[in-house]
Amino acid sequence: MSSSSNCVKIIEICDTELSPSELSLEPIRADALILLESTELVLHLEFQTQPDANIPFRMIDYRLRVYRRFPEKQMRQVVIYLKETNSELVQQNTFTIAGTRHEFEVIRLWEQPTEVFLRYPGLFPFAVLGETDDRARTLQQVAQEIIAIPDQRLQRNVAAATAILAGLVLEKGLIQRVLRRDIMRESVIYQEIEAEAKAEGRAEGRAEGLQEGIRRVAINLLKSQMPLAEVAKLTGLSVEDVQLLQTEIEGEST
Repeated sequence: MSSSSNCVKIIEICDTELSPSELSLEPIRADALILLESTELVLHLEFQTQPDANIPFRMIDYRLRVYRRFPEKQMRQVVIYLKETNSELVQQNTFTIAGTRHEFEVIRLWEQPTEVFLRYPGLFPFAVLGETDDRARTLQQVAQEIIAIPDQRLQRNVAAATAILAGLVLEKGLIQRVLRRDIMRESVIYQEIEAEAKAEGRAEGRAEGLQEGIRRVAINLLKSQMPLAEVAKLTGLSVEDVQLLQTEIEGEST
């Protein structure tokens, strides 16, 4: 179907997005999945941070789903592994069962020369994950290239994407020192991540506050001599948790 390769290639395709839900009989989960379609071709990219034994099946499954929807179109499938590993799973580029064999491409970023990624702004974020003896120095190179991008919107988005991927292999403090935070803050990518983080923080805070409120109610009920089973029933806590609270109360009174 498609031939195996471990080379980074520039793929020219129009950016019409094909939603995975358009192909689904049931959902398929991936670290990051991109489906793009043009008149002649469907491009399927999967980004993986960790090895996954289900990748070969996932690739043939998507190939068949696309064929069902677009039998006349060719399909190019590429699995891109981001973090270096010795697992043999990242070497797999075929799905094989009796009478059936399907091939897809695999790119292991740590085997790719960093200069390949420095040729195009869209590839800058991947450079720090490429073949390099000094990732910190490579990040500094990327930062210099980013500063030279004339389009400010593109500059901000590339900086934010670089920071995200660099976080897989470098310390947060180093990344913030090398990449100007003020540039990243204007990026829609960075803003979306910050908004999600704040929303998660608020949700966690509400959950913690609710749990603390339930705990206080349980303690008051126990102090009023209500039986443990009744306290558990009213508060939704387990009997074991209520017993622990009872032990705490008894410890405070001694």
